Amino acid sequence: MPGVTETDSIRLTAWVHGRVQGVGFRWWTRSRALELDLVGSAANRPGNRVEVIAEGPRSSCEQLLESLRSGDAPGEVDHVAEQWSQPRGNLTDFVER
Repeated sequence: MPGVTETDSIRLTAWVHGRVQGVGFRWWTRSRALELDLVGSAANRPGNRVEVIAEGPRSSCEQLLESLRSGDAPGEVDHVAEQWSQPRGNLTDFVER
């Protein structure tokens, strides 16, 4: 987003496609997010997708996105779509849904 610095808070929504349900993917994502001091959630969605919502510093959200695409996640990630927006500020933890 224009005018956003690496330390400004931002919201990342990522849709992870592939074999990512029933393989510990949400737990793994939560662990990575907590290491980066992010808040949000990871939730199963129809079509073998997991929706990841994370809020925090842009640099931390970018690191989480890089982890989702790294091939280190459990299961098999085929594609990650991303959307950046202003944080809502209503999240206090990172949870699996």
